[in-house]
Amino acid sequence: MWRGADSAKLSTSITPAHDYPGAEHAVQREGEDRMSDYMFMLESHLTGEQYRLVGQMQAAAATTGLSLYLTGGAMRDVLGGFPVRDLDFTIEGNPAKLVKLMTATHGGSVISTDEPKKSTQLRFEGGVTAEIAMARSEKFAKSGARPTIEPATIHEDLRCRDFTVNAVALSLNKASLGLLVDPTNGVGDIERKELRAVHNYSFYDDPSRMLRLIRFRVRLGYTIDERTKLQYENAREAEMLSRISPDALGRELRNTAAEPDAHDVMAAFEQEKLIELYSPALTGAKLNLPVFSKLQKARHMVPFGLDFRINPMALFLYVLFEKLNPKERGALVAAAELTKVEAALPEKLVISAKKLERDLKSPKLQKASQLYALLSKTPGEQVLYLEVYSTQRIVHDRIRNYFQKYLPAALEVTNDVVAATGVTPGTPKFQRVKDEMIVARLDARPKKVAPPPEPLPPPPPMSGFVRGSGIRQARS
Repeated sequence: MWRGADSAKLSTSITPAHDYPGAEHAVQREGEDRMSDYMFMLESHLTGEQYRLVGQMQAAAATTGLSLYLTGGAMRDVLGGFPVRDLDFTIEGNPAKLVKLMTATHGGSVISTDEPKKSTQLRFEGGVTAEIAMARSEKFAKSGARPTIEPATIHEDLRCRDFTVNAVALSLNKASLGLLVDPTNGVGDIERKELRAVHNYSFYDDPSRMLRLIRFRVRLGYTIDERTKLQYENAREAEMLSRISPDALGRELRNTAAEPDAHDVMAAFEQEKLIELYSPALTGAKLNLPVFSKLQKARHMVPFGLDFRINPMALFLYVLFEKLNPKERGALVAAAELTKVEAALPEKLVISAKKLERDLKSPKLQKASQLYALLSKTPGEQVLYLEVYSTQRIVHDRIRNYFQKYLPAALEVTNDVVAATGVTPGTPKFQRVKDEMIVARLDARPKKVAPPPEPLPPPPPMSGFVRGSGIRQARS
C-alpha cells in the first residue's frame, strides 16, 4: 500500500557557495544529499511492487546503455504527496530494446502502443502499470493538428509538455542517480499547488489541453495560475475548442473514465460547458450525474494499490449512454471516434453482470473463501456495476464484505509469509500453497473471546449506626 505523504514537503532552496575553504565540496555534498533525499522520497511513496519495478527498469536500462528517467504524472504525484497510480518512464533513444527486455525477463504484458511517439504501456505483476516512452520534441504545424515528432533530450522533452507539474524528471542513471531535472520550475508549482502551462501557446498547439486542465484541477485540487487562466480564456474566445480532433476527444474521454472521481470531472466539464464537445444532449438529467456519483462512491470502495482488474470505459460508457436515445449515442460515438468494440462494451457489461448477480445470490455461496474466489477472478467493472445498479441487498452485502473483510484478510497472506514455509517462490507449488493459506485464513472460525469475569457483588450497605471512627448508639 501507499506509504503516506509525510515526506512529500520539499525544500528547493539552494544555499549559495560562499567564498570559504572547502565551499565547493560542501555544495557538492549538499547536492548529493538532495539527490539521495529524492530517492528516499521515491521509495517512501511507491508501493512495494512499484518500487521493485523501478529497480528492475534501472537494471534493464543499464544493460541497454539507455538513459532512463521517471517522469510525468508519477513524479508529480510523488512530489505532491499523492498515491502513484502509474509509472511513467522516459528514455533518451528508442525504447524498443527496453520494452522487449521487460516483457521477456520481468513478465510485462503490453496493454497498448503508440508507434509515432514510440510509447508502450505495460502491465506487470501485482497490477503495476508503466509507460515506457521515447524522449521527444513535438512541433505543431497548426492548432489541433498531429505534431511532428522527433527524438530529443530529456530537457527538450520536458519543455514540450502540457503543464509544469508534469514536466519534472528524476534520473535513474548510475552517474546521476536521484538528480531532479526541472527546467520549468514544476517543483515550485507543486509546492504552491498551481497548474501553469509550460508555454504561452500550449492551448493553441493542442486545444485538448483545455479539457486536461480542468481534469487535473479536479483531480489534484490545485488552482490555475492567473496567466494560464488568461491563456485558457483567450484560447476559448479564439474558438480553439472547435479545433480539437475527434481522436483527441476520445483520448480525453478515456482518461476521464479512468478517473476515480469521474463524477466530479464530468460536473466540472458541464460547468465549463466543455461536455457539449461530446454531445449537445448531455445536459441536465441526460448527463446522469446522480448515477455518476454512485459510481464514484463505488470506485472509492476499492483499496488503493490492489490489483483490481477493471475496464473503466465499460462502466463509464454505460452510465454516459443510459439516458441518451440511440441517435444521440451514435452521435457521441462519432464525435469521440470510439471504436466498435468500445461502443459495444456497455451492452456486454450488462449481460455478464446479470450472471454475476445470480451467482452472488446463490445460497450455495456459504464460505468466505467461495465469495473471495468468485469476486477476485471477476472483472472489476462487473462488480462495480452491481454495486451501482443491483436492487438485491444480499448482493451489496457480499460485495462490501469482500472489499472490507475478506480481501484485506487475503492480502495478509503475502509472498514473504508463504516463502517462510519453505516453498520456493515462482514455482507452481508456491501459488498453490498461497491459495490454500488464503482459504484457511478466510474460513477459519473466529476465536471465541473469553467472556469478561463476573463483577464482584457490591459490599453490604454501611450501617447507619457507624459514623466516623467511632460507634454511637442510635436514639431510642
